[in-house]
Amino acid sequence: MTETGPAAGTPAATIPPPSMLRGNIDDPKLSAALRTLDLTVRHKLDGILHGDHLGLIPGPGSEPGESRLYQPGDDVRRMDWAVTARTTHPHVRQMIADRELETWLVIDMSASLDFGTAVCEKRDLAVAAAAAISVLNVGGGNRLGALVSNGAITTRVPARSGRQHVHTMLRTIATTPQAPTGVRGDLAATIDALRRPERRRGMAVIISDFLGPINWMRPLRAISARHEVLAIEVLDPRDVELPDIGDVVLQDAESGVTREFTIDEQLQADFAKAAAAHRAEVARTIRGCGASLMSLRTDRDWIGDIVRFVASRRRGAVAGRR
Repeated sequence: MTETGPAAGTPAATIPPPSMLRGNIDDPKLSAALRTLDLTVRHKLDGILHGDHLGLIPGPGSEPGESRLYQPGDDVRRMDWAVTARTTHPHVRQMIADRELETWLVIDMSASLDFGTAVCEKRDLAVAAAAAISVLNVGGGNRLGALVSNGAITTRVPARSGRQHVHTMLRTIATTPQAPTGVRGDLAATIDALRRPERRRGMAVIISDFLGPINWMRPLRAISARHEVLAIEVLDPRDVELPDIGDVVLQDAESGVTREFTIDEQLQADFAKAAAAHRAEVARTIRGCGASLMSLRTDRDWIGDIVRFVASRRRGAVAGRR
């Protein structure tokens, strides 16, 4: 839907004005805005940046290592049956992290992301999330690539290493054109495109508002079977609640259909209930596919949310190893 309104509060970590995150890929203003965003992310994330060979989400690695005795809670898929048979005690195979991590960003730039009522639009928050993921994963020979789709076109940025490549990738994401009126995004097809060509185990990050039909479960499950997956949900306050403003004209950003509504208490309650149910179903589906979920909002301290998410995941990983 399309709506304008005052900001609901300024997050502690701001994003450069939306007008600076658009335009031509060679625009010096865009380069300056991305540098500012990069410095902001690095400053705020200082202290949680990992070593050269750890992923954003601590995982088991992908190379086989030594065996050890099975402990309650261990993944039974890593049972070492040969050692178990020889010793008559259950053993699991420990995994060693790859020395180089390949991370792919799958970014939904469909028309529903060209919307925001707080300090930025959702597509600007998607660019910011991509920048944060890049900061957390660049270095040590790690490679980053991206698949960006607005429903009409899909752009593939090959996975490469180095900060210059990251800046080029972020410029490509930021300058993805808006989808034409009436064109719906196809998140399922974009996720599925990540499977070709086949890649060694790495990390996939899906950035979307997940507002459309939940028809992406099958490709997400297929990706999760081979890769470590993080889904980043970008939302605006108006995605989850309607303001008490009486008569209003709303437009479906992806179909172009316009309708008039009178927003009263009943409509507000129905909308909030439907939005909460959809978000709960999205969360269940993502976690059911074996992926992790992080939510960012245009009216919240998005970097603070990232810091808390990463810290929580690492505390859980450390506790699991004890």
